[in-house]
Amino acid sequence: MTETANPLPDGAAGRDPDRRWGGRPGTEPGGWTFLTNHARVLAAVAREPEARIRDIAAVCLLTERAVQKILVDLETAGYIARTRVGRRNTYRIAPGTKVRHPADGGREIADLLALLNIPRARTDDRAAQ
Repeated sequence: MTETANPLPDGAAGRDPDRRWGGRPGTEPGGWTFLTNHARVLAAVAREPEARIRDIAAVCLLTERAVQKILVDLETAGYIARTRVGRRNTYRIAPGTKVRHPADGGREIADLLALLNIPRARTDDRAAQ
């Protein structure tokens, strides 16, 4: 009987091979995704402005701490506004904010959200409420 090489990284013997690098798409070595974590969190907020950090983390496959940091980044940069309602936060996408990268030619965040099939009413019209 011939012995096959262990395909798992050092110290990973006996673990589920699908969990080698977190078991999530884009987490294998050399993996990448089309959207950044910031874009994922922004889209989650646009879809459900009243969502808890825990819920956003579950949808985005991130830790609650990572989502919390990203929300602070987005708020500091002016992409979202946070309003405290009782014990919870409600988030609103700031209308008219531009995508940061110069190659995007000054396009608005609303254009990005439209690509992700998030209606404009979920972003701009919430400001009127």
